[in-house]
Amino acid sequence: MMITKLNRSFRLLSAGAALSLLMVAAPAAFAETPKDTLVEGFAIDDIISMDPGEAFELSTAEVTSNTYSLLVRLDMNDTSKIKGDLADSWTVSDDGLTYTFKLKPDLKFASGNPITAEDVAWSFERAVKLDKSPAFILTQFGLTGDNVTEKAKAVDPTTFTFTVDKAYAPSFVLNCLTATVASVVDKKLVVDHVKPVTVDADHKYDNDFGNDWLKTNYAGSGAYKLREWRANEVVVMERNDNYYGEKAKLNRVIYRYMKESSAQRLALEAGDIDIARNLEPNDLDAVAKNADLATTNAPKSTVYYVSLNGKNENLKKPEVQEAFKYLVDYDAIGATLIKGIGEIHQTFLPTGQLGALNENPYKLDVAKAKELLAKAGLPDGFSVTMDVRNTQPVTGIAESMQQTLAQAGVKMEIIPGDGKQTLTKYRARTHDMYIGQWGSDYFDPNSNADTFTSNPDNSDAGTVKTLAWRNTWEAPELDKETKAALLERDAAKRAGMYEDVQKKFLANSPFVIIFQQIEVAGYRKSLKDFKLGPSFDTNYVGPISK
Repeated sequence: MMITKLNRSFRLLSAGAALSLLMVAAPAAFAETPKDTLVEGFAIDDIISMDPGEAFELSTAEVTSNTYSLLVRLDMNDTSKIKGDLADSWTVSDDGLTYTFKLKPDLKFASGNPITAEDVAWSFERAVKLDKSPAFILTQFGLTGDNVTEKAKAVDPTTFTFTVDKAYAPSFVLNCLTATVASVVDKKLVVDHVKPVTVDADHKYDNDFGNDWLKTNYAGSGAYKLREWRANEVVVMERNDNYYGEKAKLNRVIYRYMKESSAQRLALEAGDIDIARNLEPNDLDAVAKNADLATTNAPKSTVYYVSLNGKNENLKKPEVQEAFKYLVDYDAIGATLIKGIGEIHQTFLPTGQLGALNENPYKLDVAKAKELLAKAGLPDGFSVTMDVRNTQPVTGIAESMQQTLAQAGVKMEIIPGDGKQTLTKYRARTHDMYIGQWGSDYFDPNSNADTFTSNPDNSDAGTVKTLAWRNTWEAPELDKETKAALLERDAAKRAGMYEDVQKKFLANSPFVIIFQQIEVAGYRKSLKDFKLGPSFDTNYVGPISK
């Protein structure tokens, strides 16, 4: 099902062999990737699962957004608007509770199966009943395993209705439906691969909804289809000729796992890859000076932060949390480690979203930090660990903080790991400190406001696993204000509410937000129509040609 219409030279090759072929294809001074293939060097070690009902990692979201379709998508020409994907049109009931979507005609999955409203309804049902990390994007509208088949249902083969529990601002609801967890899966294909599960305390339902199979397989209808993923090695996608929209220009796209910026730059210069996705400032400068190469950038709705786990009694103290905000050398980080790839930004709403607060009140101030630590009863400091993904710039930022924390007597040990290792530990709440990035799940301020403030069940058994939950932090008043903003239809008033939440969050939270990402890439000038989108799931490869 995944392997169709391959060139003869690729037909009998595994993805690994195909990749090897790329490395020896050079007849002259430098290698050259095949004319029908796009090869990107990318740090994809955060990928854990390819199931859109489970995946919640930045790299996976890019793959998912290119391989699965949604009811609606962000309008790339105006990010304040939503446009139809599978949906041809939609209406909202007078009471603001029911959204009715009409599907475009004659839609097909990559498998050839027709796309119907029943597939949409079942995709919602399986995401809610799987109840994996991204499920809250849908369950926040009042969906549960018990009511989802009534709240999200097919009226007829081309009509799907979605009923929410409150009269939210419609832009909020529609933005949530652009998240990858709302991807529409091929029900017929997935049901063929469902595994039985014994109902017990950990499993509410008697089957896995095809989750085990979809971790490494594919059942979508996007511009590309997933051929293969091998952890920390490669992702291979092929053009989906059943795609309803404009067909992808190239036959296949290969994401090669490359961790080091310098390795990506060298491979790009040699022609072994077409795009380098994780360039550090020095390598970005070198690429910009190469006549055969070019660079591009786009501000992202992604912020980088350090979080302090309240399970550690020292880190739980408000004075310690504030002290750590004074123990980051923001100026040095901005001038070196993130030069050209980020801008210092200390609040959770990224610039460009409604209500973003562009205030950076914290500077490196060791004396102030020592004063706060003494007030917390820790005048001599203490020891702590930080889990760090072994990529830049987070490793460099962690090392910088290690030095500045030491100036206040705090001994910080860096625990390195790949993306999967650090994320798994973070999600289990077994870290002390963690440095990572958070990209908005949808282009609405609630995406970040909710995850940084909401924690309805702080127990280890809690099912709403927001960033606040991961760090065992409870802020009921901020959560209440954030929830109220969802019901405010006046954009200016709503923006003001988010600004107030951010000011309170800055003064008292276990999050040290450091910068907003400017995504950059180097690429060969032979590429046409390569653009970076405003979010981690809007880097579309379908329009790219050579």
